[in-house]
Amino acid sequence: MTEQTLTQPGAEPQPEAQPQPQPQAGAEHQPEVAAPAQVQAPDPVPEKPAKPRKSRRPLLLGIARWTAAVLVLGGVGTGTAMGITAMDRSEVPGLSTESDGRWEYPRLALPALPADALRPFTEGNDGEVHHADLRQLLLPAPKGATVDPKLKGGWVGLDTYLAHFHADDRDAVKEALAESAPRHVAARGWTTPDGTSTRVYLLRFTSVAFAEAFKDDVLDTGTRGSRLPDGVDGETLDSSLKDARLPFLSLYSFDERKPYGPEQTRWAYIQAGDTLGLVVQSRKGAALTVPFQQTVVLQAQLLS
Repeated sequence: MTEQTLTQPGAEPQPEAQPQPQPQAGAEHQPEVAAPAQVQAPDPVPEKPAKPRKSRRPLLLGIARWTAAVLVLGGVGTGTAMGITAMDRSEVPGLSTESDGRWEYPRLALPALPADALRPFTEGNDGEVHHADLRQLLLPAPKGATVDPKLKGGWVGLDTYLAHFHADDRDAVKEALAESAPRHVAARGWTTPDGTSTRVYLLRFTSVAFAEAFKDDVLDTGTRGSRLPDGVDGETLDSSLKDARLPFLSLYSFDERKPYGPEQTRWAYIQAGDTLGLVVQSRKGAALTVPFQQTVVLQAQLLS
């Protein structure tokens, strides 16, 4: 019968006894062979101590600072460029240009015409008649100017127009007006900050023939040539407007002849179909050429 070994609860099972080998009969006793000596492994070479790992935080902070600086400088540069492009040339340091003396007028536009009416120099308007309201054809005052309360751009009487002429010429001009039968007289005047006084008159006649007859009488009659403005004793022809391109119009420009008094006067007549324009400028010392040319040409363009 085979014995069973009982295992106590919780006790580990014991291994069974293994039978020991028996020496063979007749075999000589063999000497015990010593176990080979265990080779001792050399002591491990100590590893080189690892270099302490530098923190990347300072490097990242430096990169962040430079990036921020580049962005700020880029933003400043872009803002400066945009600011310069938005500025007027005269406002940019180093790029400013001196004014050439021109005045700043409002944006000009021709007035609307009545239904079926034509511009004075278009095909079909053989009489070269201005159908627009004459007051709307007056040049407006430039920026910064003080408007003359007596010449605000409305209708004026003949006496107001006659006051422009030399006292000795008023009777002759009045007689010429009576023969020419003008329909309307409109006027505007102003004074700019530099002291230049400007007056603009527009006379509309019943026909081109009457307008030309009055123009010829005003410009060519009298012992001194053209009819002179009040306070002026002599004139010379002004050639500064000879190159002005004003198709269909006739332009006659004059300067006060030297020696003149405390101020100089310049004036010009504009013949435009049935309407005759007069531009007068006076200024203490000397009447400037550029604003005079500008004013005359702009007024002429409104009549074309």
